[in-house]
Amino acid sequence: MITIYHNPRCTKSRQGLALLEEKQLNFEVIRYLDDPITLKELKAIVEKLGITPLALVRKNEAIWKSNFKGKDLSDEDILKAMVSNPKLIERPIVINGEKAVIGRPTEQILTIL
Repeated sequence: MITIYHNPRCTKSRQGLALLEEKQLNFEVIRYLDDPITLKELKAIVEKLGITPLALVRKNEAIWKSNFKGKDLSDEDILKAMVSNPKLIERPIVINGEKAVIGRPTEQILTIL
């Protein structure tokens, strides 16, 4: 099953959702701002993406700049910051089995379909 972690207010996230719809695939939409991701889920996502937690952070968000930027944070601290402030999570994230990508650019999604 394909899963997209989606924020409907985000253009790139809407484009990712449209791509999945265009391909007529079965997928699940998780609106992670409404249905928050747990720490365990986020750790699994980061592992599937094959990146560090910091690489998943939207570093231009005001929350990041005012509360976290420039601090000496462990991976666990960064994950907890994203769980507490889901706006910090880069989007969209698309998962297909054990493969995952951040859909930026949108065409990245095609690499795991």
